[in-house]
Amino acid sequence: MKVIPIHEAAAPLLPADPALRPAAGAPLLDQRGRSVRDLRISVTDRCNFRCVYCMPREVFDDQYKFLPRSELLSFEEIVRVARLFVERGVRKLRITGGEPLLRKDIERLIAMLARLDGVEITLTTNGVLLPKLARRLKDAGLHRVTVSLDALDDALFRRMNDADYPVDKVLEGIAAASAVGLGPIKVNMVVKRGTNDSDIEGMAGHFRHSGHILRFIEFMDVGASNGWKMDEVLPSRDVIARIDRLYPLEPIDPNYEGEVAERWRYKDGAGEIGVISSVTQAFCATCTRIRLSTEGKLYTCLFAQHGHDLRGLLRGGADDAGIDAAIAHVWQQRSDRYSEIRTAETAALRKIEMSYIGG
Repeated sequence: MKVIPIHEAAAPLLPADPALRPAAGAPLLDQRGRSVRDLRISVTDRCNFRCVYCMPREVFDDQYKFLPRSELLSFEEIVRVARLFVERGVRKLRITGGEPLLRKDIERLIAMLARLDGVEITLTTNGVLLPKLARRLKDAGLHRVTVSLDALDDALFRRMNDADYPVDKVLEGIAAASAVGLGPIKVNMVVKRGTNDSDIEGMAGHFRHSGHILRFIEFMDVGASNGWKMDEVLPSRDVIARIDRLYPLEPIDPNYEGEVAERWRYKDGAGEIGVISSVTQAFCATCTRIRLSTEGKLYTCLFAQHGHDLRGLLRGGADDAGIDAAIAHVWQQRSDRYSEIRTAETAALRKIEMSYIGG
């Protein structure tokens, strides 16, 4: 089996001179003046789907070596890192994967994170395990879920997930999450021109009046295995125009500074939708996200090529002050703006797979 390299030599975590290390508890700003507000935590690199834009079967079943359990951060290690980020200003923790509901006892991690003060805890999932787990997740302290759903047409959806899951399984998961109060639920549709863009209007019609927020995401060049091409990107402005012709829309203000989705509401009061336009309308300038990978590396951009090893510190006896200084140094050195400088050449670079660090 040919193994895709996803690991790399760890970048330095701390400046050599301790005097240059950031003071504990001080607000963190990166090189472009962006604060850190959102920590995305990947808890597994495994998934029960093989979506063509994320984990194409011909790559991940034949060439990819999944991480052994011993290399995954433990729940206790995750919470230790999360607590330090919260002390530095993070206000949202999002649990991702792979498919995070495949991580055994995931509700125990949610309960542990829920003890941290002043944070919203959310989770992104493909939804098929929500009928079994939604109540447990809610009781543990989860606030909201985001569900990925790329088509309503069943044959099309099965082709896209490439694991023969019917669309009804995801719709059942959305209903289960809604029933226990894990809403408002955001439903994410990755739009790939020529593949599933025929279902845009159908998705909009289905989720009008539902109380859920449908969001259309431009097909992105994340990782190195999804065969991304610019001509398969359908700009968000075209998505809005198509929906507006059927169901008139008007723009609305963001919920908070740094929100990545541009918000629109139906003029007839049927709810709202969003578009995430990383390719055609870069939002790097306001990005406040950092990502913790399944095996404990920090990534300062979804399109990163290299991470910074925290697991070595966690398992090497570092105290909280040392780990906090490492976190602060990584953020303060951050200057990422990949979507602002994207070209055919940058798109071809080998980047970390989305299934490994979360979306």
